[in-house]
Amino acid sequence: MWIGTLFALAAGLMWGLVFVGPLLLPEYPAALQAFGRYLAFGLIALPLAWFDRARLAQLSRSDWLHALELALVGNVVYYLFLASAIQRSGGPLPTMIIGTLPVVIALVSNRRDAARDGRLPWLKLLPSLALIAAGIAAVNQVELQALAQQPQADTARYALGALLAGGALLCWTWYPLRNADWLRAHPDRSPRTWATAQGVATLPLAVLGYLLTWGWLAAGPAAFPMPFGPRPAVFIGLMAAIGLFASWLGTLCWNEASQRLPTTVVGQLIVFETLSALAYAFVLRGHWPEPLTLAGIGLLVAGVLMALRIRPEPLVAQAHPD
Repeated sequence: MWIGTLFALAAGLMWGLVFVGPLLLPEYPAALQAFGRYLAFGLIALPLAWFDRARLAQLSRSDWLHALELALVGNVVYYLFLASAIQRSGGPLPTMIIGTLPVVIALVSNRRDAARDGRLPWLKLLPSLALIAAGIAAVNQVELQALAQQPQADTARYALGALLAGGALLCWTWYPLRNADWLRAHPDRSPRTWATAQGVATLPLAVLGYLLTWGWLAAGPAAFPMPFGPRPAVFIGLMAAIGLFASWLGTLCWNEASQRLPTTVVGQLIVFETLSALAYAFVLRGHWPEPLTLAGIGLLVAGVLMALRIRPEPLVAQAHPD
């Protein structure tokens, strides 16, 4: 349990980096950032795939199709939504919408995966979910008040950002459940190999998307210097860092956690991503969080720790009447 939790914490620390990229590159289109990130991820995965080629060769055609499916929804589409949301609403609002993932995944998986993982009793689960929800609400309240004080705030733009963040939320509610299905069904397979397989599957999608984005920008009215934009060194370095740490290492750590923990519990540990993203955002802002924000973070951590103390109860099959 605790080893799995440490892997989930490491994944959250690295995944929090993805919320920083759009803030550091505001002039870059979200599509270019999304495909650039996963182009870097795919290129990083290639040498790793060579070293792991024997295990990758054991994957079936069905496994590769599953990896492609996960790469499309959980990687490309998710980050396209998220980067677009951050550029329109800033970092805090999308971060807090994505921060509802622990609650959403726990609610979905406690019904969906009860036969496999056991069921966490709702009466025991509700207090931890309530603490997490209260923590998210507290942090969100502070951020929304700060947004309301901006005289030039574009309400429609923020609303569109919230809608796009909701799309990202749907993608990443689906991804960990489907990813955990494969990992739990293949306990003999290496999580590292599965992370590399998803990177390899992402590469053709990223190449195609990058080329299409290049063509779209070239046909647009405003000239955008391609292939790497107006700040190529910053863009390439940031995409490489996010591709390595957030995409490959983050996925690897999450796969390790998913093989060790029930889906209902590991879903709540995505809260570490929210905490990391908030921490990085405040570092960029250069000031400490408000007291209510710190209280919200405390509630989030308390809810996660409470959830870790709950053990799933196996479903008892009903006896046959004969």
